[in-house]
Amino acid sequence: MLLALVLCASAHAQVRVTDDYGHEVRLAASAQRVVSLAPHLTELMYAAGAGAKLVGALEYSDYPPEAKALPRVGSEVAVDLEALVALAPDLVIAWPNAGSARAVERIAALGIPVFRSEPRELEDIARTMETLGRLAGTEATARAAARRFRAHAAAIERAYGKRPRVRVFYQVWDRPLVTVSGAHVISKVMRLCGGENVLAGLPGIAPEIDRETVLRADPEVIVASGPDGTRPPWLDEWKAFPGLAAVRHGNLYAIRPELLQRHTPRLLDGAEELCRILEDVRRKRVPNSSALRSHVAGVRAATEGSPRL
Repeated sequence: MLLALVLCASAHAQVRVTDDYGHEVRLAASAQRVVSLAPHLTELMYAAGAGAKLVGALEYSDYPPEAKALPRVGSEVAVDLEALVALAPDLVIAWPNAGSARAVERIAALGIPVFRSEPRELEDIARTMETLGRLAGTEATARAAARRFRAHAAAIERAYGKRPRVRVFYQVWDRPLVTVSGAHVISKVMRLCGGENVLAGLPGIAPEIDRETVLRADPEVIVASGPDGTRPPWLDEWKAFPGLAAVRHGNLYAIRPELLQRHTPRLLDGAEELCRILEDVRRKRVPNSSALRSHVAGVRAATEGSPRL
């Protein structure tokens, strides 16, 4: 009977989840020493109430502010495996990309449990918070954070999702010129706001393109994210093409990259900013429209007090 109780307790203490790549992640107990290999995962750990379990992170893990004090284990381009192993993690959370995929495989080969994240949908953000809460033993906090995220997203969609379509080009970088495809979560944010990604049909997640592709698509608005949170100087280079609809109507806007390019609860802050931009674009279509003014008043009423983290 004693042996049965011990075995039952052991089974209960074990944590098992499946990551976004289909790998089973198995822990003997809730993780106590976690290393994050992606800024968005660092932020999600704090959102899930598990920030205290982090013992290391990659550079640019800068939110919330306390994340800046975490020991660094390299960058997205080069993970410092020696520094990571020295931290004795019982779990590594990672977003495998061109710079880190090989390092992630080596970490797994060392026998360190690895949870791989690849969010593509808004729901993936809520789900990942819940999963990180399970792995770190902070399920209640994580579930509450996920509920708030879902409710906030639903409020934005109710307010803007059925507004007249706006054709959007989102510029990630200039040289090379990089955008996002329809598979990227930013395209899902556009739809929340009543926007349409003019290059949604491109392959991959963040394809490189040329200017002719943008000129042919003729977006009504161009939204860009610079590297330091300021309006990128290359956004105004589109003014060299006055025939472009976005230029002709003065629709060149910037949003801080951390609000749209990180898969975290703050993505919905970026969504609200994007929605306001698209409302500006619609306002320029119908100046002095009483119908639009009525809608804006309705949006304010609908989103006032919406759930936030």
